[in-house]
Amino acid sequence: MTVKKLNFKHFTIITLLTSIWINISEIFRYFVLVMPRVKSFFDNKSGVADMDFGIFAIWGFWDTLLTGVLVFVFWLYTEVFGNSNRSVLISGTIVWLAVFVIFWVATANMGLSEWNILWITLPVSWLEMIVGAWIASKLYKKYEND
Repeated sequence: MTVKKLNFKHFTIITLLTSIWINISEIFRYFVLVMPRVKSFFDNKSGVADMDFGIFAIWGFWDTLLTGVLVFVFWLYTEVFGNSNRSVLISGTIVWLAVFVIFWVATANMGLSEWNILWITLPVSWLEMIVGAWIASKLYKKYEND
């Protein structure tokens, strides 16, 4: 089996470009779908689910880290199975299960959100990961011959 090395320059470019989508999607999902429900769950208690510059910066770092994991898992998967729509679906779903499903089930299980929020956050976050993997797929195809 031939081992292909990860091109760190391409990986970084693909991660940064894909993170544009991930950041936009995360911001939309949080402000439109999640924040109002979390605030309501905590009876609009002051300080719950609020956003300031410090938290926003940490969130940007989190989204970029999430994107890096998605792009890396996609690259690993395609090294064995090739760059295809199936690779997009499987690698996006693997990252979604490992990050979002665990996070939201744990959050609801600890009483930090209602269980009904999973019906909103999980499908939307899965779509976010699939689109992110699709973007990575197209960008990796662009750099295929480098």
